[in-house]
Amino acid sequence: MSLQKKLFKITFLGTGTSQGIPMIASNDPVCLSKDLKDKRLRSSILISWDTFSYVIDCGPDFRQQMLRENVPFLHGVLFTHEHADHTAGLDDLRPYCYQIGEMPIYLNARVLQSLQQRFQYIFEEENKYPGAPTVRANIVDNSPFVLEGLKVIPIKVLHGNLPITGYRFNNIAYLTDVKKIDNLEKEKLKNLDVLIVNALRIQEHPTHFNLQEALELVAELQPKKTYFTHISHKLGFHKIVSEQLPENVFLAFDGLQIEV
Repeated sequence: MSLQKKLFKITFLGTGTSQGIPMIASNDPVCLSKDLKDKRLRSSILISWDTFSYVIDCGPDFRQQMLRENVPFLHGVLFTHEHADHTAGLDDLRPYCYQIGEMPIYLNARVLQSLQQRFQYIFEEENKYPGAPTVRANIVDNSPFVLEGLKVIPIKVLHGNLPITGYRFNNIAYLTDVKKIDNLEKEKLKNLDVLIVNALRIQEHPTHFNLQEALELVAELQPKKTYFTHISHKLGFHKIVSEQLPENVFLAFDGLQIEV
């Protein structure tokens, strides 16, 4: 099949950090906001092209996100790393597994080992619980691979000291939980139409880009458009922060759809 450029639709299923917005038991003004763009589920995107749909990460809000967006089918899941806000929805793949049998998942060997420990009943080969989802693991290293005729380039980044995986599709890149990217990996991020990257808060953070660090990456890479995601309430109100961003840099929000 040809690896030609394809028209993409990206749906932001969630744009919040690990605790979402509003955060439990918080009286922060952003958590009390009535603006729906300040309500953020855990971060994930749905990518769709031709007749195919894949998600990057399936966190604890996965079921709610699929119902909200009325996603009728799913062909696979790509994982960035093993933290619960990116993987806890694994069991909710069951309805899609009923449709296609085995659900392909794409992840590095360390993430697979973590999921095998945490979701042992899903990965058991003998005496497997009959209601458990069935997944087929595909190991992602640093080499490009192909999904349904689409070339995917893994991008290795650091989440604090934890190596995790971002992904580039055509001229679109999705990076979350990033604190550092080395120069070799930045070479894979040149000439982007769309960069999606985390911008957690105003203050510096030990394992995530803050707003200033995310803006510095944008200035260095010069993508045509950038959308910030994996946002905490400490970044501020969506409306106010959006008004302060440079041209062609946007705060993503839950349910936002873009076509590239």
